[in-house]
Amino acid sequence: MLIGALGIGAVVVAGAAASAVSNEKKADSEVDALAVNKESVFSISDCTVLDSAPLSLAGEFKMPYGTLVWANSETYAACLLPTENSSPLTQVAVLSLSSGQYTVVLDGPHSSERGFDIYDVRCNDQGIVWIESNCYTGEWRVFQATLSRGVAGDAKQVDSGNGDWDVPSITVAKSRAFWQVMPSTSGNATSEPSALKSAAFGSSDVRVDWQSNGRMSTSPYSTGDAICISPRSQASSSYSQLTLIDAESGAMRESLTLPASMRPLEAAYVNGRFSFTFDSIYTYGEGLASLGTYAPVSNDTGGQWFCFDRNPLCAPAWCGGNLVVKSTRTVAGVNLSTREMFSLDCPDDCDNYGDFLASQGDVNSLVTYLGMSTNEDDAYTLVRVWTA
Repeated sequence: MLIGALGIGAVVVAGAAASAVSNEKKADSEVDALAVNKESVFSISDCTVLDSAPLSLAGEFKMPYGTLVWANSETYAACLLPTENSSPLTQVAVLSLSSGQYTVVLDGPHSSERGFDIYDVRCNDQGIVWIESNCYTGEWRVFQATLSRGVAGDAKQVDSGNGDWDVPSITVAKSRAFWQVMPSTSGNATSEPSALKSAAFGSSDVRVDWQSNGRMSTSPYSTGDAICISPRSQASSSYSQLTLIDAESGAMRESLTLPASMRPLEAAYVNGRFSFTFDSIYTYGEGLASLGTYAPVSNDTGGQWFCFDRNPLCAPAWCGGNLVVKSTRTVAGVNLSTREMFSLDCPDDCDNYGDFLASQGDVNSLVTYLGMSTNEDDAYTLVRVWTA
């Protein structure tokens, strides 16, 4: 009798498993995923290299050595400054991209408990968002505030978590702060969905803009008025769906589903089109199998594609009609229509690593930065602003 019961149970389990596999295959067949053949893709070797860049250097500003810079505005950049003390480890400054003057807006973490430090920050003309993380307990908190003429308003805590969740990635768009929460790969929340959340600057009211069954592939990317994310497809979790979310309404504007099991390292939306990066080489995917940064030549994803076939280090931006990426040693730009490529000049003694790209989205002023340490007495971070 026991054997019979076990046998019936095995049949039920096998039937359920077969049904699940059948449903997954059915879902896969219903997914409208991107398909690009090899003949439709050109790369760096197909481009003409220009002797000089069509972008002009508009400003150079010195910051403390070790400063990290993010530009989600053409007015200000958010800067995470190292200190000379163990507490606090970091401070937050807002850098004017026109004058080069910076103002420290957070001289330490808002959290008073031992172990908390400012971990990450973003800002635009309207507000600022930052993460405070505790290196001892694994706890984290999300804060945001209004920003007016470089002066921050009262801090509002809008989220918190522990080691069961990854420290959120953050960005800003229009009048809202955005953060992406994902369960850790180990812990008590592994079965929980990932979520993109937001709050209006200065408000404690939180809006859940998107949920994903499983971890999202990339950090949120700001276009200035929208956010690009890469949740799992609702039709099948084996697909990553690049998704553009309107910043003000939280509604989806546009989406693009990548081939099954292809996970982007970064996802962006520039000049009316999705762009994405792979840091792996695939044995499938036809024209998308190589590592690099991909973008369609036009808004038609069924036409020609470009692959900047170098190991990607960050998401691309768009400036002066060019796709701009961080190359191995320099920041480079490519005109997808003319197939012309250029690199931004590097200062002396840093040709082996070059600038890092700080800007996102479509910009008229592109921001880069790099560490300069020619000697111990004159080490600094050089922020550079370029215009088309």
